[in-house]
Amino acid sequence: MNTNFGFVRVAAAVPTLRVADCRFNAEQIKLQIDEAIAEGVEVICFPELSLTGYTCADLFFTQQLQQSSMRELEGICDYTRGKAIIVLVGAPLQVDNDLYNCAFVITDGEVMGVVPKVNLPNTGEFYEKRWFTGGRAAREYTPGGIAPRIPKTEIWSGEVPFGTDLLFSTRNYTFGIEICEDLWSPLPPSTQLSIQGAELIFNLSSSNCLVGKHAFRRAMISQQSARVHCGYIYTSSGVGESTTDVVFSGSTYIAENGKMLQEGERFLRENTMIIQEIDIERLRTDRQRNTNFTKDQTGHYRRINVAPSEREEEFTEPIHRHFSTSPFLPAKADEDTYCTDVFSIQTSALARRWEHTHAQTLIIGISGGLDSTLALLVCVQAADRLGYDRKQVVGVTMPGFGTSDRTHNNAVELMELLGITHREISICDVATQHLADIEHNMDIHDVTYENAQARIRTLILMDLANELNGIVVGTGDLSELALGWATYCGDQMSMYGVNAGIPKTLVRYLVKYAAENMYGEDLRRVLLDVVDTPVSPELLPTTADGDIAQKTEDKVGPYELHDFFIYYFLRYGFTREKIKYMAVQAFDDKYDEETIDKWLNVFMRRFCQQQFKRSCMPDGPKVVSVSLSPRGDWRMPSDATCI
Repeated sequence: MNTNFGFVRVAAAVPTLRVADCRFNAEQIKLQIDEAIAEGVEVICFPELSLTGYTCADLFFTQQLQQSSMRELEGICDYTRGKAIIVLVGAPLQVDNDLYNCAFVITDGEVMGVVPKVNLPNTGEFYEKRWFTGGRAAREYTPGGIAPRIPKTEIWSGEVPFGTDLLFSTRNYTFGIEICEDLWSPLPPSTQLSIQGAELIFNLSSSNCLVGKHAFRRAMISQQSARVHCGYIYTSSGVGESTTDVVFSGSTYIAENGKMLQEGERFLRENTMIIQEIDIERLRTDRQRNTNFTKDQTGHYRRINVAPSEREEEFTEPIHRHFSTSPFLPAKADEDTYCTDVFSIQTSALARRWEHTHAQTLIIGISGGLDSTLALLVCVQAADRLGYDRKQVVGVTMPGFGTSDRTHNNAVELMELLGITHREISICDVATQHLADIEHNMDIHDVTYENAQARIRTLILMDLANELNGIVVGTGDLSELALGWATYCGDQMSMYGVNAGIPKTLVRYLVKYAAENMYGEDLRRVLLDVVDTPVSPELLPTTADGDIAQKTEDKVGPYELHDFFIYYFLRYGFTREKIKYMAVQAFDDKYDEETIDKWLNVFMRRFCQQQFKRSCMPDGPKVVSVSLSPRGDWRMPSDATCI
């Protein structure tokens, strides 16, 4: 499993089908098994009653269909012998005097277990109770709990476990099975299966197609995978089923913890299959953090060890799975809602703090860079929300040795256009005197030279807050906190860090969104220029022509890489090796492996060494799925050895 970093490759298949022609159907299933093996698939799932067809109706009662189905199922078992794959096939099974709609788990020539459908539909077109017995009949209630009434059933030359209480475990993961209508029930079997340890749920279905049903079914699968933190693999009968009363479309979905990873095209007339990787480690992380996800001890579940033949070599790349290069950014379709929510969270948080402190003003240092621009927009929105005069927002420009004309002009113009109070206080004289006082050579542009300027700026803001009965609004973002890219007791400190929960890539995205959707032409022009300005603390002297000499990403690395690292390290706790593996896949057309490795080393080193700056960080709202607040999401000793 380590070679695959916890990824399990699964497939949802829809074979072409002839109703009641078990031989033809079995041959199509075998073809898709071969295709899946060639693609390195570990588990392939076929639709409900895929050997016979779902629409056989009273033919299910005939001995000919039942015997043909069992004969072809045995042939599929033989076909899998020596093959490195687990196959889930749907077929009817007679047990004593009952006929069950079942899923058969097959690997290496053996049926490892049989799971009957629990909930049978009871509608005009799907009256399954006419032909089948519900899976609950396979269990009896006893004073000590629930025990299987028919623990094993005779199939061919051996006995196999039979029941709704089966979990199937390989050395790397555990899976459970539910069938079609089970998902639509008030309490799907997958809920209890997941609580008992199933990380993957396979649904063998035969759900017909109606107008609007596709979207509803898709949403239900996503929601169930999120509710129980599982990978959910769903496949349904295709167009080969009888169209006497209804039509089937061959719907396939693979979801993971609320996200639809892949879905197949519907209404195709040939064999179809979707393949995707489920991240088992990711699911386990969420289950560990959900303290309500505890094992229910009241039910009895049997765990079946499934050991398929060893494949010749593990797959080396998740060739089907896509890793976003910007995990903190929204999909384009969700942009408006997402950005509105972010601004609302920041604005509501700052307005509450402003109101609670009874402060008269907000004091904020404006550099003309991304972070201070976003914080300024939030300050103005907070004033508007509270019905305060925008002049109560006091923006302070503090030009120093490295301030460029571009950033200074943008800062001044932003404040004028937003109608706030503008104060300008140069730090050059104070910084020069201070460096002389500590006997630092002004020609040595080292960390002392840089940090002295940052601390003087914070001193000015704090003292202004006292003078004007205000609170200092911090502008530093989540990415800077993760990297420790802040001066301790300088820009690291404020009275409320409104950007503390926003990663740098999202800061840029929000400023651009605001420019294009929230303001008029003049502000749009300035904001877009801020977006295009290189990220810099501007603590080193400008170039001869007045341009920015100090560019942050040249020093610490691209923020898009660091935000990728932050997301998977903080959100899921992945190892350095796995994060690198995923980054190589995500950024394959932009950064080579050596570059990714270099900046990942920088991230890991700085993250561990700079915790002391986060241990005493100011209050600030959590916005995205991770936070570095020492009072909330992230509690870490400042003396931890680098991971």
